[in-house]
Amino acid sequence: MNEIVAGILEDVAAREARIPFREIKAMSRDTAPTRNAIEALMRPGCSVIVEIKRRLPHSGTEFAIDSIADAAAGFQEVGAHLIACQTEHRRFLGSLEDMCQAREAVEVPMMMRDIIVDPYQVHEARVYGSDVVPLQVELLEQARFEALVDRTESLGMTAVAEVRTPEEADRALRAGVRVVGVNAWSITSDELNRENFAAIVPGLPAEIIRIAVGGVRVPKDLLGYAGHGADAVLIGESILSAENPRQAAQRLVATGQHPACPSR
Repeated sequence: MNEIVAGILEDVAAREARIPFREIKAMSRDTAPTRNAIEALMRPGCSVIVEIKRRLPHSGTEFAIDSIADAAAGFQEVGAHLIACQTEHRRFLGSLEDMCQAREAVEVPMMMRDIIVDPYQVHEARVYGSDVVPLQVELLEQARFEALVDRTESLGMTAVAEVRTPEEADRALRAGVRVVGVNAWSITSDELNRENFAAIVPGLPAEIIRIAVGGVRVPKDLLGYAGHGADAVLIGESILSAENPRQAAQRLVATGQHPACPSR
């Protein structure tokens, strides 16, 4: 885990050497208004966030994505409520340019998927069109975590606290976040624990928006999360690895919007 953070900070330092912090900060405050992610997450049923990424780090699987823009537009056309774009390069082969291309192709809110550990990255996220910034609670000391939440929200973006334990969920609540993402995936391995969501959500206040991250392969998985109180699910691998990703996304979106889908 320390290697992941060290790599992220090394890459941030290289980008900051090209565009100083003062400059990226000024750029971030001179952008178009953010799109309303809260509204998109609170639609009736269970909203679907489709994550676009080029590679799975642990298996090495690479997805055949000819055009990030076309992929994002296609997922929007079949009803995705938000689009997430993986920008981390070392493990996922992503880039900020991917994020920019996706943002320009869609009207729905965008989430930049990366390991955010430095204030510089928050300003970058806004410059490249992010409306939502995920923060991995387990990687951040509480003071840094709360500072990143405040900085994210000061730029009009929505901070999502990604948690994997009840203790991390408590830290998220202390930071005052409105949105919690319960991640079923380990950061450091390909271990998947779908039970995380059902174990953590009962401890969250009713006003907290809940996103289930990871573990949705078929409509039944989405319905299971919705039954435990998910307002939204974030899905990447199962859609991107499908023979027809757009159809796979459309099927899951339809499941989330079906009258039989549990909804708060």
